[in-house]
Amino acid sequence: MTDLSLYRPNVGVVLFNRDGRVWYGQRHATPGPYNWQFPQGGVDEGEDLEAAARRELREETGVASVELLGRTDGWILYDFPPEAMNNAKAWRGFKGQKQRWFAFRFLGDEAEIDLTADKDVEFDAWRWGDLSEACDLIVPFKRPAYERVVAAFAHLARA
Repeated sequence: MTDLSLYRPNVGVVLFNRDGRVWYGQRHATPGPYNWQFPQGGVDEGEDLEAAARRELREETGVASVELLGRTDGWILYDFPPEAMNNAKAWRGFKGQKQRWFAFRFLGDEAEIDLTADKDVEFDAWRWGDLSEACDLIVPFKRPAYERVVAAFAHLARA
């Protein structure tokens, strides 16, 4: 049995537009090729998971005009690779992250998207794409988690 206390609580967001395409952000100051991902971030102590997902989405993209489409059941885990463990954040002693993922439909106008909405910029660029692209765009150590997310929300993607 996996000890979930070794994993940092985290939420992820797949933002769908009205056409069933999804929002991808290019990680700030991160060289390619695997530098595109969905918004995600940590959960504050005592914070409701959906509230955390909405907060992270707003902080990283400026987007607040959304409706909830679904969420994953249970935690989706991934371990940090050894090279990430030497990161300045030091990951506060966690082995990896445990994530709950949320699917939202974007109801606003694209002018709402603001990558500088928060002082800690996460993304340099953004684009709409097919959900099926996700696993090819993300860093390899997150790929198994993204495979589960894609499977969970495939029914929401455009045909």
